[in-house]
Amino acid sequence: MAQHRIGIDFGGTKIEIAAMAPDGRLVERRRIATPTGYDKAIRALSDLIATIDAELGERPTVGVGIPGAISPATGLVKNANSNALNGHRFDIDLAAAIGRPVRVENDANCFALSEAADGAAAGARVVFGVIMGTGCGGGIVVDGRVVQGRHRLGGEWGHNPLPWPRIDELPGPLCWCGQHNCLETLISGTGLAQDCDGPTARDASQIPARAAAGDPAASAALDRHADRTARGLAQIVNFLDPDAIVLGGGLSNLDHLYEVLPRLIPRHVFSDVCTTPILRPTHGDSSGVRGAAWLWPVA
Repeated sequence: MAQHRIGIDFGGTKIEIAAMAPDGRLVERRRIATPTGYDKAIRALSDLIATIDAELGERPTVGVGIPGAISPATGLVKNANSNALNGHRFDIDLAAAIGRPVRVENDANCFALSEAADGAAAGARVVFGVIMGTGCGGGIVVDGRVVQGRHRLGGEWGHNPLPWPRIDELPGPLCWCGQHNCLETLISGTGLAQDCDGPTARDASQIPARAAAGDPAASAALDRHADRTARGLAQIVNFLDPDAIVLGGGLSNLDHLYEVLPRLIPRHVFSDVCTTPILRPTHGDSSGVRGAAWLWPVA
C-alpha cells in the first residue's frame, strides 16, 4: 500500500505538485507553468505524476485542488478561473490518464483542510479558512472533513453581500457574478486596490507601506477593509460559529488584521462574548498541495 500521498495545486498560471510523506513532510516538489489547453494540461499532470511515482517507487494517492468546483449535476468543472478546466470531466479524465482514482476539491477547501489537519487550526473541530487574494473565497472543515454542500458551495463566502452596509456603501460595486456588493469586490486584494486607487487599480501590495509613510488615502482604505472584513467574518461566526478562523491568500500577510479583527468582529456577533481566534496560516503557499494531499486519509 502506498505510504505517500500526492497533492497538486492547479492554478491559472502555475501547477505545483508534491508528495507528502507519512510524517507530513513535502518531498519531490515541482512547479511548472500551467499549459495552454485542456489536453495539454492533462498530459502535463500525467507526466508529473509518473515522474513522482518513479522517484518514490510506488503509486501514491492523488488529490488536486482547483480554482473552481465539480458540478454535482453534470460532473463538469464550473466556475474555474483556469478556464481550460470548465466544462470538462477533469477528475475522470485525469484518473483515466494515470490509471487510479483522483480526488478533486476547490482550492479554498484545500487551504482550509491543510490548516485544519496540521496547521494553524490543528485540533479545532470546526474550521473556516479564508482566502483573500485576487479574489475572495473560503472553505469549511468539520472533524477533519471538507464540507462540500449540496451544490458544492460550502464556504463560498466571497459571493455573499457585505453585511450591515451603510448608506454610502450601497448599491456597491458590480461583481463579475452579476450581483452588487459581493464581499469579493470589497475585501479581496483587487477590491482593496480599487477602493484606494480607483476602478482600474489591481495591485494592493504597496498600500500598507504607503499607509505607514503617512498616506491618508491608504490608511483610510485599510481601515475600511478591516471593518468590512470584520463584518463578513462576524456573519460567519453568527451562522457557523467555528472554533477557529484562518486567514489565507496575499492579504493574510497584513499584520494589523490579527490585531484589529478580534476587536471589530464582536460588535456584530449575536452573543455576549466572542473569542473566535483569527489565525495566521502555518503553511502559507504550501497549503494548496498539502490540502490536496490530505483529501485522502492516511494509509
